[in-house]
Amino acid sequence: MTDFVRAGRRNAHGARLVGEAARDIVARLGDRASAPPRAVGEAGGVASRRPWDVTYRRNAFLLDLVAGAAAAAAALAMWSHMRPTTHESQLLALIPVLWVGALAVTHGYERRYLGTATEEYRAVFHSTFLVLALVSVISYVLKLELSRGFIMTVLPMLFVIGMTERHLLRRRLQSRRARGLDVQRTVVIGDARSIGPLIREIRRAPGQGMQVVAACVSGLMTDDDEATDVEGVPVFGYPEEAMSAVDLFDAEVVAVSADPDLCGHALRRLSWALEEREVDLIVAPGIFEVAGPRLSIRRAAGMPLLHVERPVMSGARRAVKKVVDRVLAVAAAVLALPLLLGIAFAVRLDSPGPVLFRQTRVGAKGEHFQMLKFRTMGVDAEARLSDLRGVQDAGNTVLYKMRRDPRVTRVGRVLRRYSLDELPQLINVLRGQMSLVGPRPPLPSEVEGYEPDAARRLRVQPGLTGLWQVSGRSDLTWEESLRLDLWYVDNWSLALDLQIIFRTARAVLRGTGAY
Repeated sequence: MTDFVRAGRRNAHGARLVGEAARDIVARLGDRASAPPRAVGEAGGVASRRPWDVTYRRNAFLLDLVAGAAAAAAALAMWSHMRPTTHESQLLALIPVLWVGALAVTHGYERRYLGTATEEYRAVFHSTFLVLALVSVISYVLKLELSRGFIMTVLPMLFVIGMTERHLLRRRLQSRRARGLDVQRTVVIGDARSIGPLIREIRRAPGQGMQVVAACVSGLMTDDDEATDVEGVPVFGYPEEAMSAVDLFDAEVVAVSADPDLCGHALRRLSWALEEREVDLIVAPGIFEVAGPRLSIRRAAGMPLLHVERPVMSGARRAVKKVVDRVLAVAAAVLALPLLLGIAFAVRLDSPGPVLFRQTRVGAKGEHFQMLKFRTMGVDAEARLSDLRGVQDAGNTVLYKMRRDPRVTRVGRVLRRYSLDELPQLINVLRGQMSLVGPRPPLPSEVEGYEPDAARRLRVQPGLTGLWQVSGRSDLTWEESLRLDLWYVDNWSLALDLQIIFRTARAVLRGTGAY
């Protein structure tokens, strides 16, 4: 077996660790297998079977063809009175092919993006405009006179159906993975200091379908002969035993953490060995909480270097976000006007006091503004706060909110459960003080206690909803809320905003984490 790291990293108990760990791990994980083991032939080849990605890609391909045909048929049905020409009919017949081709060009069928919401939605978004460009070019080259009605019907339907089908496919995949199906057995390799964060990050994204079954660790010191656990994952041995772990546990993925000894030619040899077994290799760059679009590989002096783009929330992108915020806020306010009036009437009847509650919050760049909400507490709520500070019923020690706050009114409990009390913040969005999506708007007292990292939340406008809203709401700890907000600040995109807005409706209807 080729050594992937210096043998000098072994500790005093290394000679007995591999055999004991192998027996211990097999006993502990024997009933956790989510799929039948693969047969490895004499040459290291893997017996053929249909992996999850093949099924997912096939279903996506078929559904995309159906989506293209449905959009074309709908256009013909809606505009049948116009009697489409032969050229228009032929071009509409090509829509399914153009749609599938556009998705292929925009990476809609690449294995690394399958089941990843943001990347799949981005592919659908880009494909819609690519189909428009293709239709325009075809009509120009062939001098076809196409009705705008056909185009304005087909493209929105392609977008809506494409988004819906990818959402359903991803939900089905996540449901299967929650039952232990379609998961990829993963062996992690690296230094003892870096392998723990890697395991935690993998577990933080269960939707990716990676199940860590063993670890090969260097620099790990033990005081006994028992197999060692790292973040609850049994240690199989050292990195040079990685291929034995892959064969024993029928691994489909090997994840390498940032290890100074496992790089260069050693990492290249590992990739060759994994290639023979058709096992995927992923390498963690040691930079967490950075989204894929900000990372790219650039070559310099023959070396591949990881380039991390700066977070972009300025210039044209900021202007686009403001325009989208205001347009959607106006539409939401108009549609919700009867509901707003009904809530205002209910609040006024339920308890004495004003309908709206105004509170000073901190916005972008530390600027203060008056945030609006429907009043959900009695008028003496602020005066009674000091008496309740000692009650151990808060879901978050920094963002203080009680699960059973006696100050909340009867109507207020309903409004809070479904976040209806936050609807007046649409006015703050129209004023430019808030965004539809962003970090939670903090109180001045909270900002005074911020650490330098937490102050980064103030680089963008606070949001009416955000990752905190769709990831647990008030049940989140301060550390979890901060991590989500910082991730959003560093990785903002319009596609991410739209995804959060769609997920907010589901989170609000469930009503969990709101009090």
